[in-house]
Amino acid sequence: MAPQGALVISAYAVCPDITATVTPDLEDPGGEGVLLWVPLSPGRHRLGGSALAQCYSQLGDCSPDLELPGLLTAAFNTTQGLIQDGLLSAGHDISDGGLISCLLEMAFAGNRGVKVELASGGAGVMELLFSEELGLVLEVSQSDFKTVNQRYSDAGVQCHRIGSTCGFGPQSMVSVHVDGEEVLREPLPDLRALWEATSFQLERLQANELCVIEEEEGLAHRMQPFFKLTFDSSEMTAVKDLTAKQPRVAVVREEGSNGDREMSVSLFMAGFEVWDVTMQDLCTGSLSLETFKAVVFVGGFSYADVLGSAKGWAATVAYNPKAKAEFEHFRQRGDTLSLGVCNGCQLLALLGWVGDGEDGGESEVVLTHNKSGRFESRFVSVGIQSSPSVWLKGMEGSALGVWVAHGEGQMLFRSAEARDAVISGGLAPLCYLDDQGHPTEQYPLNPNGSPLGIAGLCSRDGRHLAMMPHPERCTLGWQWPWAPRDMRRSLTPSPWLRMFSNAASWCSSTE
Repeated sequence: MAPQGALVISAYAVCPDITATVTPDLEDPGGEGVLLWVPLSPGRHRLGGSALAQCYSQLGDCSPDLELPGLLTAAFNTTQGLIQDGLLSAGHDISDGGLISCLLEMAFAGNRGVKVELASGGAGVMELLFSEELGLVLEVSQSDFKTVNQRYSDAGVQCHRIGSTCGFGPQSMVSVHVDGEEVLREPLPDLRALWEATSFQLERLQANELCVIEEEEGLAHRMQPFFKLTFDSSEMTAVKDLTAKQPRVAVVREEGSNGDREMSVSLFMAGFEVWDVTMQDLCTGSLSLETFKAVVFVGGFSYADVLGSAKGWAATVAYNPKAKAEFEHFRQRGDTLSLGVCNGCQLLALLGWVGDGEDGGESEVVLTHNKSGRFESRFVSVGIQSSPSVWLKGMEGSALGVWVAHGEGQMLFRSAEARDAVISGGLAPLCYLDDQGHPTEQYPLNPNGSPLGIAGLCSRDGRHLAMMPHPERCTLGWQWPWAPRDMRRSLTPSPWLRMFSNAASWCSSTE
């Protein structure tokens, strides 16, 4: 038989507003979150092919299907309108695990308890809870319930009120009643521990077991990331407020760098004239840093980290006379700034631009493998401490969400004295925070195990800043995967744009 061909069709659709989204995490808006169930195969509770059937080594006789395509269209259009109007605080589909799985996933994601009252309508409890028929579970505020319910009704779509959001954090409970009979009542942390148990078993095979245990035990006590804003993020220095001649910044990259595009955009938004500069440009002498007021060393994996964190990049600087002279002259000028992020942070530490006891001395900091023993990509909370850093001026006291993505970010000091000198001198302006807003070494809130939660270092004169987190990946509000409800309006522009605006303003003032 001749082999059958395959046809692959790619299609594109317009997305008028990428910020008009709803996520599964329950928020309990106004302290009175209402849970709604929107079934798209009303009255049907088929278990064929379901996750429940698989658990019992069965296949089943009848699987879920969509008999009324028009109902799906009506529900989709109505839901899109509700999202656009901001009437939904959370939403999730029930077609992967059934209604109970959907409710639990929403409770786990929002760290909130739920109280659910269901009417079986003649179906069995197992069919009602585990059938994977198409449908949605939504959370709305009490004040918006009538509006949402009416919109679905007008579209010919059923919408059932099935419960409410209740409680927050480790003390939350999950209770489910069917026809008045209690079928589930357990503490939220206990259910989540069961849910995550298999994942943590796999984690033990992939990472430092002590870190995995720490994360697993800490999950039962989690609240939510600590975020705090101490400045008005809308008060940025506009491009037109800078000098007529925009300050030039060199975004320097090496073989393996991959964070240059986001960094360039962030700097451009702040008012810089951005230049893409490769190490080859500097090593061959085809370009000089003389006309630049700032240099930024971007993230990535220079030389694939084969030699270790940024060691190949540092060697390029140290052993190429032209590049070494360019950077040394740039550093000695009093009118320049530098920023190193992730791989660039590792580079600045190796070059001794940060983390040194005396200006120009050898760095007292060594960046090495994460304590977990693996690459960590997470959205964490970092606090901004008082420091001489030009980049972070006016941001002190804030706690912001930021992405990390590194395998070697643990900052170790050559001696306890060196560490204490850095801390007492205010040269560690960034630190990872726990849910109470305190510097932490707890994994995974601290993704690499750096002592005292240190996430960044600056020079004594404040001109040079090195940090492992990626602020350039958070300069647009929609790049934040989560933020407290009362802080979301402050994400346009993102508070992280302030640090780039600070740099542009300082560079302009030294023209």
